[in-house]
Amino acid sequence: MKIEICGPGCARCHATMENARKAVKELGLEQEAAVTEIRDIKAISSKGVFLTPGVVIDDVKVSEGRIPSPEEIKEWIKEQKQ
Repeated sequence: MKIEICGPGCARCHATMENARKAVKELGLEQEAAVTEIRDIKAISSKGVFLTPGVVIDDVKVSEGRIPSPEEIKEWIKEQKQ
């Protein structure tokens, strides 16, 4: 599973990254889920993200323009695993 945090590296992006890592850890998916950052503007817009931070899970945009909670991210991960 690929979880991408899209943004320029601001504090909101870092908070989203931490929440994503926390969600992955709480679900016990450290071995199968990779949480990465995308900072390149062209790459971000190609994912369909126009407001940062954005969250893309397995090439599906699930959030943009806000900091999702770890609980929200866990729900998105579960939905993508189905």
